[in-house]
Amino acid sequence: MDEGEQHIGTTEARAGATPRMTRVILPISLFLVIILFAIILLIWR
Repeated sequence: MDEGEQHIGTTEARAGATPRMTRVILPISLFLVIILFAIILLIWR
């Protein structure tokens, strides 16, 4: 009955490969935010 339904693979659905930069950018940015908040907290006192 569902002859019009088309199944495609993950790569075709995403239109290519995804870079792994999130593994690098996320921890670095989280570390920088924590350091920034610590500096602001120390200055605010």
